[in-house]
Parts: sequence; structure tokens; C-alpha cells
Amino acid sequence: MKKDTIETLFENLEGTFDVHQTPHGHEKRFMDRLNAQQESKLSRNWWKPLSIAASVVIILVLGFTFLKSPEQSRELASVSPEMEQTQTFFVSAINNEIDKLKSFETPETKAMIDDALNRITNLEEEYQQLKLDLVESGNDKRVIYAMIANFQNRIDLLEQVVSIVEEVKTLKTNENEITI
Repeated sequence: MKKDTIETLFENLEGTFDVHQTPHGHEKRFMDRLNAQQESKLSRNWWKPLSIAASVVIILVLGFTFLKSPEQSRELASVSPEMEQTQTFFVSAINNEIDKLKSFETPETKAMIDDALNRITNLEEEYQQLKLDLVESGNDKRVIYAMIANFQNRIDLLEQVVSIVEEVKTLKTNENEITI
């Protein structure tokens, strides 16, 4: 029978094996290096769980912040069904007046219209503050009246500017007419 291949391999490699003794303290140096590598891996392994925990905390904080946001400001419509109708009426009237105002925009009236829209933006910012005040005051009637007055001021401003722009348009048309 043929000799086993492993036996043949060892017979061929006989005399080439390294059989000398390892230097004194080799095992200690090897173990020190191995322990140092394991300690550095352990210190690096803490960053992953720590970063994951920090991410979870940030997500939770943002989540709670966004959940609390709707409670921090309330619309006029949240007071009663009548106030909801009032708010709907004012918002649609304001939007209609803004659309009408924008339709009259010409180079002569652009500055006046832009100024009016800036004042509307300021009134809207005041309304946002009133929404916060409504929550803090617990539906105080004075805050509700101030919110309604804010809507009325916006409509009055828009109507006033629309009438002035219409006047300018009429004057421009009259100047361009030829009289015989």
C-alpha cells in the first residue's frame, strides 16, 4: 500500500523544522502585547454604544419638543365654533384682498403694494404672539378681542391700499385720455 501523504510530507520536510528554544521572557512580552491590544479595543468599543445612546437621546428630545409645539399656540378657532367661523371668514377675506391687491400691481404701485404686504407680515407676527398669549391666558376675552382686532386691521389695511391703487389706476387712465 502507498504511504500516507502526510507521512510523506513530514519525511520530505525532516530537518527543516525550527527546533530551537524561544528567548527568555518571550511569552510575557507576547501576553503584554495581547493585553494592550485588548484594552485598546475595549476603550474603542465604548464609543459605539455611547454614540448610539446620544443619538437616541437627541431623537427623544426633538420628538417631545415637536409633540409639545401644538399645545404652545392655539388658533382662535379652538375657542368655540363661532370663533372658528369668525376666523374662517377673516382668513378668506384677507386672502381675497391680498389676491385683489396683487392683481393691481404695476410699476407705479409696486412700492405701495410691497409696503402693504410688509405691514401685513408684521400684523401676522403680532397674531402669532397673540396665539401664544391665548394659551397662557386661558382663553381670556381680551386676547380674543385683540385677535379679532388684528384680523380687522389687516382687512382695513388691505381695503385701504386697494382703494388707493384703484384711484392711481383711474388717474393714470384719465391722464392718457385725449379730449377733443
